[in-house]
Amino acid sequence: MRIAQVAPLAESVPPKLYGGTERVVSYLAEELVRLGHAVTLFASGDSETSAELVDCAPRALRLDPQVRDALPYLALMLERVRARAHEFDVVHFHLEHLHLPLFRPLARKTLTTLHSRLDMPGVAELYREFPDMPLVSISNAQRTPLASAHWLGTVYHGLAAEVCPFNPAPRGGYVAFLGRASPEKGLERAIEIARRAGARLRIAAKVDRENEDYFAERIKPQIGGGIEFVGEVDEAQKPAFLGNAGALLFPIDWPEPFGLAMIEAMSCGTPVLAWPHGAVPEIVEPGVTGLVVDSVEAAADALGAAVRLDRSRVRSRFEERFSARRMAGDYLALYRALGRRRALSVA
Repeated sequence: MRIAQVAPLAESVPPKLYGGTERVVSYLAEELVRLGHAVTLFASGDSETSAELVDCAPRALRLDPQVRDALPYLALMLERVRARAHEFDVVHFHLEHLHLPLFRPLARKTLTTLHSRLDMPGVAELYREFPDMPLVSISNAQRTPLASAHWLGTVYHGLAAEVCPFNPAPRGGYVAFLGRASPEKGLERAIEIARRAGARLRIAAKVDRENEDYFAERIKPQIGGGIEFVGEVDEAQKPAFLGNAGALLFPIDWPEPFGLAMIEAMSCGTPVLAWPHGAVPEIVEPGVTGLVVDSVEAAADALGAAVRLDRSRVRSRFEERFSARRMAGDYLALYRALGRRRALSVA
């Protein structure tokens, strides 16, 4: 098939540091190329891919100090996609909402994976206006605010097995937190859990501009005494960070659409201790790949049991449920379903 993948421009594909959506786009594009498909990736110019790369910005916008407004770059990218849309069997967007008006006439050959939460003001009204645009969710929980939208399916994220290699014997002597330093990601909870359990905690977190005050006021004063902040980790550092952890703490306080860090940890064999919000109950299998709790006290009590889970079983369930090959296969099935729909409409 001839497939266009349209990525956000905030990060490169894959991202140099933090960036869940762009990381998933990279895993998907690489796997589709491996399966023999002709893939064109619309992304920032510092992306690295086996697909044909269409440079839509010189570098990731978040890392470019000269960029004040992302909209001109995104508008230019959409025009480049539109100009070449006739070349593709399917155009797969990972941009959320911006492309909807322009590509409505091509709805039958487009697919949009929504990567963010959908309960924000205005989102339901927007998708009521575009009931013809085919959508994909990344968890069933993500769909809840838009249950009547034009969903073609749910496709869980996947990653290549070699990205986060299995580590059967972690030697770090710590538990890990990986994500954004923000209230909804539960970093304060993670610190309290570690303190109550007497565990060493290493924090690999991105601090967005809007969360700088939160980090300075609520997190930074707690660093020390077994709580270590290591900053953002890149793709090369992540396997050691997650693989040497006894468990990943994922005490979220929001409707997480998926939670890529959970399957990155599972790929290493590292169990996950998480709160039952958003997609967590779909991703974590209690007693197999982790434990699900609903309070700091319960988490501190359960941490030892989580660390003792069979890491080889965690890895095997990752391979069965969250591989890039499985993700690509699921998307190919949806691409072909779109093709059949077009054929029937023409007939």
